[in-house]
Amino acid sequence: MTFKQHLFAWITLFVFMAATLWLLGDILFPFVAGIALAYFLDPIADMIQQWKVPRWAAAALLTLAAVFTVFGLLLVIIPLLQTQLTELSLRAPGYMDVLRTKALEMMVIIQSQLTDADIVAIKEKVGGAASADLIVWFGGILSKIWGGGAAILNLLSLLIITPIVMFYLLRDWDKIVQTVEGWLPRRHAQTVRDQVLEINFVLSGFLRGQVLVCGLLGSFYAICLTVIGLDFGFVIGLGTGVISFVPYFGMLVGFVVGVGVAIAQFGEWQPIILVVAVFVIGQFLEGNFFTPKLVGDKIGLHPVWIIFLLLAGGTLFGFTGILLAVPVGAVVGVLGRFLIAEYKTSKAYLAEIKDQEPE
Repeated sequence: MTFKQHLFAWITLFVFMAATLWLLGDILFPFVAGIALAYFLDPIADMIQQWKVPRWAAAALLTLAAVFTVFGLLLVIIPLLQTQLTELSLRAPGYMDVLRTKALEMMVIIQSQLTDADIVAIKEKVGGAASADLIVWFGGILSKIWGGGAAILNLLSLLIITPIVMFYLLRDWDKIVQTVEGWLPRRHAQTVRDQVLEINFVLSGFLRGQVLVCGLLGSFYAICLTVIGLDFGFVIGLGTGVISFVPYFGMLVGFVVGVGVAIAQFGEWQPIILVVAVFVIGQFLEGNFFTPKLVGDKIGLHPVWIIFLLLAGGTLFGFTGILLAVPVGAVVGVLGRFLIAEYKTSKAYLAEIKDQEPE
């Protein structure tokens, strides 16, 4: 095959995969989740297999452990989260009214520095942001995510299909790898293996490290905010940790919600300052200890690109796109660096520039 034929084949494959994700995105989520779990647990299955345990038994053991862990979380943590989220949704209008009142009081303090027209305009804007409108707006966002029964369908699929996919992939992982390796063109087989190993190193290090970082941050925020006495401190802290896989966005959302609840709940500044301090310390720990030690710079992508990939994946393909965003970014990053390195060793890059004769 010529270069143009190779290029056309790869472009066709890429378009086909993108179209498949677009058309089947709603039903691919449990399969992608099963693949991700099998990928995470394959090293553990290999370790168990070294103890003379059959591969199918190791796969079954890990699948059962994952199922029991998920059901344990559903039985213990989910009811608590559901209770706090329900109560938070009921108290949200009251919190917004308190915040609006405090904002109006603050305007009275600084009214000496504003004209009458400015004060009237600000009062209209603050008063117009009714709590009911904000709740409706937030509910609209949730309805887009969970609307149409997709959440229930995805949850049932996740509980039924994902364990099955995970078991069979864990059981046959080595066979699948060997089969795919047999499809590689012999001339470039070693080069492809090297790039796949690099992708695996980057992706596994980043994802496993990021899961630990999110878990540590969620535990830190949840415990500290609960100790301070912040209403719904557990759910706010845990939620902040969970969405911390989006750089800066998770901490920013948690900070705004946490400080907003603190201002509405407490009548003095000391607890509010403590809540602010918790988020500042959490961001310091994440930036200087958790992320550098557990994640480092393994993925090789700027945080802005990670945010873009997550938002683009979620917008185009929903939950499936969010799951695939970082792996796709890791693949693109590794292949991009490889192509740049190849280009810098090519004649097109190393060719000397001939001195032009003066006219």
